[in-house]
Amino acid sequence: MAQGKRPNFLFIIADQLRADHLGCYGNKVVRTPNIDRLAAEGFVADRFHVASPICMPNRASLLTGRMPSLHGVRHNGIPLSLRATNFVERLRQSGYRTALVGKSHLQNMTGNPPFWPRDPADRAAGEAMAADDGRYDQEWKPNWKTRPDHDVTLPFYGFDTARLTVDHGDDLEGHYRRWLRAQRPDGDSLVGAENAIPTPGLALGAAHQAWRTRLPPELHPVWYCAKMSEAILDEAAAGRAPFFLMCSFAEPHHPFTPPGEYWDMYRPAEIELPRSFRDAANRPPPHVARLLAERDAGRAVKHTPQLFACTEAEAREAIALNYGSISFIDVAVGHMLARLEALGLADDTVVIFTSDHGDFMGDHQLLLKGPIHYRGLIRAPLVWRDPAHAPRRSAALTSAIDMAPTILARAGLAPWNGVQGRSFAAVVAGAASDHHAELVVEEEGQRPQVGFESRVRMRSLVTERHRLSLYDGVPWGEIYDLERDPDEMVNLWDDPASASLRAELVLRLARKMLALSETSPHPTAAA
Repeated sequence: MAQGKRPNFLFIIADQLRADHLGCYGNKVVRTPNIDRLAAEGFVADRFHVASPICMPNRASLLTGRMPSLHGVRHNGIPLSLRATNFVERLRQSGYRTALVGKSHLQNMTGNPPFWPRDPADRAAGEAMAADDGRYDQEWKPNWKTRPDHDVTLPFYGFDTARLTVDHGDDLEGHYRRWLRAQRPDGDSLVGAENAIPTPGLALGAAHQAWRTRLPPELHPVWYCAKMSEAILDEAAAGRAPFFLMCSFAEPHHPFTPPGEYWDMYRPAEIELPRSFRDAANRPPPHVARLLAERDAGRAVKHTPQLFACTEAEAREAIALNYGSISFIDVAVGHMLARLEALGLADDTVVIFTSDHGDFMGDHQLLLKGPIHYRGLIRAPLVWRDPAHAPRRSAALTSAIDMAPTILARAGLAPWNGVQGRSFAAVVAGAASDHHAELVVEEEGQRPQVGFESRVRMRSLVTERHRLSLYDGVPWGEIYDLERDPDEMVNLWDDPASASLRAELVLRLARKMLALSETSPHPTAAA
């Protein structure tokens, strides 16, 4: 890269991909040679954590550098304010060409009314803050489905170009669906569970969490994202402005629909279950015990997006299909990297690979995601290949809120007042071996679940050695020694010998939450 030249950015993000489902994070089964090569040539963060293990809150944190409790997207269904400052808009204002291909999920996709409070009269009483002006229907799937003229207003959260995929699985709307119909007039007959290839005996099929799509790989949303991204790279190579391109895959999120050969690339019978699967019933915390009991009594609800306790067959199928989707993403990543190199852009481009959060994937006999902060859920992959720096790995604690200030720093731009993350540029460069002393992970639910009478509200503290989780409205909590108990099997909350540890961690959480309180706007000067 020429001295003083501003770098390009290719930011690749997967949806609901846990770190240890990649070869570069130690997985010996899943085949991810292109992402692994990216990792071998760049920086790998071994302890990169989410701000919230929910799509919309964490994606908003990635863009704003702020925690969900401050940017306001506390759970899915609350849009990120169009007035919120984000790093993409800052790049655009400084001369970058900005583009998004794939899943945004910065606004509500369903158009459904609030889940809580239950009483419509309480909803009608209004909110503490008036709604922002602007369009907050831009990602609504019903509008994309029924209105041919429906589209986004540009710039969209700082993106000059937006090519959206809306929802999950193979039955996506947005710009993708219009492209699919242009490729195949009968495209609608290839997607969705109702059009799927029959798969008798599929355990997850009965739960409507997986189906074998009729889409060939070259028409799948993953491939659409790769091809549209390559087209934008072609355009960027012909211009002089630096670019920021976000390629956002809606995979390997459930329902699992890997296409073609990726459906049976991995055999469920040969999948090794997580170590915690066998010992899940050994003194689990109350909400996990409740889920296990519901399953054992035949009362588990498995057809919704909410977590559930799974059977061994369901866990094996989910992992196998998840691996298939990840391997398909890896092929798509390989094509984008090859195009970057063919266009002569690789030496001027920072390539980032991450995900918005993980998935239980059989940990403690659980599937999907929910308000239980096991490491498979709250730890995400982060690979950062920078032509300016040599390859290295780091165990420093890093957070999703660090992404915005780090990208801005690499582009030579200062963060704004109220950014809560810290640039990890020094860690990437090898000039620092540590970063945060502790991290906070926030979660607020949309509805009551896992035995809570009201919607779940919780905070977790992650330190170099421990994870503490506190829940609103209950007397119990969780503490795990991640060094001695990496599978989080022994809850130390009620252990008399850990009483001083509990007090210390609760105090550290309180102090960290105080440090993460609002600082924007600046106060008025004294008279």
